[in-house]
Amino acid sequence: MTALRDTLHGTLVLAPMTKGSNLPYRRLCQELGARVTMSEMTVARRLKQKRRGEFALIRRAQDERFFGVQLAGNKPDEMAWAAELVASRGADLVDVNLGCPIDYFTSKGLGAALAREPNRVRRIVDAMKKAVTIPVTVKIRLGWNDEHRNFLDVARAAVDAGADAITVHGRTRAARYKMSADWNAIAEVAASVPVPVIGNGDILFGQHVGPALERSGCTAVMSARGALIKPWLFRELTEGNLDLSAEARLEIYRRYVELAKEHWGDDERGRTAMRPFLLWHFGFWCRYAPPRADGTLPAMQQRESWTPRSPLEALLARADAPAHAFLADMLIAGSPIDPASAPEPTDAGEIDDDAAEAG
Repeated sequence: MTALRDTLHGTLVLAPMTKGSNLPYRRLCQELGARVTMSEMTVARRLKQKRRGEFALIRRAQDERFFGVQLAGNKPDEMAWAAELVASRGADLVDVNLGCPIDYFTSKGLGAALAREPNRVRRIVDAMKKAVTIPVTVKIRLGWNDEHRNFLDVARAAVDAGADAITVHGRTRAARYKMSADWNAIAEVAASVPVPVIGNGDILFGQHVGPALERSGCTAVMSARGALIKPWLFRELTEGNLDLSAEARLEIYRRYVELAKEHWGDDERGRTAMRPFLLWHFGFWCRYAPPRADGTLPAMQQRESWTPRSPLEALLARADAPAHAFLADMLIAGSPIDPASAPEPTDAGEIDDDAAEAG
């Protein structure tokens, strides 16, 4: 546990996110300073069924510094088997998903639904600890809803069974992503268990990290939507807040496409595979808003109203599907982007935050 605490100390962790934590995006974030990266949520039963798509989720990039795999499951033997598998394939830690709020998974007793059963959590963690030598961690929410905030019970059950760290997303399942994270509750967990605690919720700027660590007593913090909106968030830990120009941001998006082509292939099949991911990422990249003129920072939970400073910045800020399709196609083709050639805006909506983070 000492080695894990040292690894996590003061770190901003890239959260486990369905779709968002794809291998090329993890590599991009690592190039921009991420030291600890997490896989997409991986369902243990699907691994046992030898589903090819699920195995792709646990693939580690050759250059990843410290890579964790998050597993979803509710059977101790199945989770122990899956933990052993991911350890054999190079994972540095294995995490138990106790936070996914999505109806499909909770209806099957996974994610946030599993956290309603602390004793089952204890059995799962115990079985996994006996199966592997790498750290076993859990990621929890505050509870099912405000009437059932059992986060301390779940955290203690996991630690009793040998969990090496706890990540706390400071919202209940019912709150999804619509309320501000409760960092006082996160601090309660950090004060109540002897293992490292990672606080998760509303980290959008590098200068949020230090105060979050100080007020919560956490060992590390984690970002999901913040890292999706601003993959350069990790650089801000060492360089301070960065108001990147539209051209600089576009170069980061081009780099993601390069990494995606390395992963999926620079042929018709690869470009077809990467396009939905790129479109999905633009649903978050378009939310970037710079610090306000008075120096205050935009908040995660509100969409900021601001005036783009160039035609390219205005294009990157558009949230409609035609703009994202235009940008994606130009980037995949490696073509210059002329904002004057972009299609007219439509009223297409943005990505629902509930789709962003499975963990």
